[in-house]
Amino acid sequence: MSHLLLVESWVGAMSTLLPRAIHEEGHRFSFVTRDLQHYLRSAPGPGPHPLLGADNVLTCETNDLDVLLPHLERLQPVLGFDGVTTSCDYYLPTAARIAQRLGLPGPAPESVEAACSKDRTRRALREAGAPGPAFALAETLRGLEEAAAAMGFPLVLKPVDLCAGMFVRKVESEAELREAFEALQGFPVNARGQQRSPVVLLEELLTGAEVSVETVTFGGRTTVVGVTDKSVAGAPWFVETGHMFPAALDDDTREAVSATAVAAIEALGLDNTVCHTEIKLTGDGPKIVEVNPRPAGNQITELIRRVTGIDLAAVHAQVALGEKPDLTPVDTGAASAAISFLLPPKTGPIAEIGGADALQDPAVVDYRIKPAGHHAGAATSNNNYLGHVMVTSDRPGAARPHAELLVSGLDVRYEDAA
Repeated sequence: MSHLLLVESWVGAMSTLLPRAIHEEGHRFSFVTRDLQHYLRSAPGPGPHPLLGADNVLTCETNDLDVLLPHLERLQPVLGFDGVTTSCDYYLPTAARIAQRLGLPGPAPESVEAACSKDRTRRALREAGAPGPAFALAETLRGLEEAAAAMGFPLVLKPVDLCAGMFVRKVESEAELREAFEALQGFPVNARGQQRSPVVLLEELLTGAEVSVETVTFGGRTTVVGVTDKSVAGAPWFVETGHMFPAALDDDTREAVSATAVAAIEALGLDNTVCHTEIKLTGDGPKIVEVNPRPAGNQITELIRRVTGIDLAAVHAQVALGEKPDLTPVDTGAASAAISFLLPPKTGPIAEIGGADALQDPAVVDYRIKPAGHHAGAATSNNNYLGHVMVTSDRPGAARPHAELLVSGLDVRYEDAA
């Protein structure tokens, strides 16, 4: 039985999936956080929070490596960590630095830091000749306006260090560019109390279907587990409304996107990590949107597990321990699995979400809807879903339309404003 150190976590599905996977693999974990209440306020269901299944819950300032590293170094002889991991993008570089300091398995911190900074990713991929959009970087509105004039609208404005599509939007004019920049300037600190980078990324708008390539790199060799399709809505925002695994692609396209993802991983120097690489299928071929050195979110790992039997949350833990994972798929009886998300039609307090009776469908393997009293946020990122439905099918490509149909039948009713 090995002992993993889990450094912070996402508060969504992975806060359940990763602890479960660690225990199912026969391992144990300790959890270090700067704010345990951040998780307890967002408990995924009744009963104790899965993160409380840790052998030890440690409190330390995880945003300050000068405090965190020596603290964990002092604990190492007592607790004996065998590996370090996290599911949260904001702490991936931290986990890599801890592993390096304690002499434990893990990816090179410099490579993780480059992958977690969208500006550094763009530069590294351009230098390697990996396909991606034209882009520019600036810290001021004037700099962005000059770049936009040179590139031409429409464009996509992105923060270089936020997740879940936050503040990512299409801009078609100088007025929209100014509005997007000012909104981002009003968010100088992320949800984990970390100071944000002032750098802003401006990209060519890529058109075409979006997919993600799920990979595992171990000992210098990258294995493609599969390709997931993505549906996106909410213009000018880019909100993910659902996913299906495997994506319904022809062999040539699947091979092309897989090769593109592997090339991006190699360009960043990533090793000993699970990756989730997002790619647009443009008229000029696959182009890289971003490379994430961790398992996919939005329960994509569950879709993969239900189709192939490969649990990428468990693989994430295995790789962190230096164990070579078995990535051999098995016959689960499912040929496709999909998840569809319920977006809020508007902001405000929810009175009821009707139509849940239809979710007692034998194809539905998981669903969740927000309760009455929940205050719906704006549908501008992946953070404000009102629910989801996950289905499986024994037919390739059939799960996605079924999941979308079930979600379309849900009726969001708001409390009377009066």
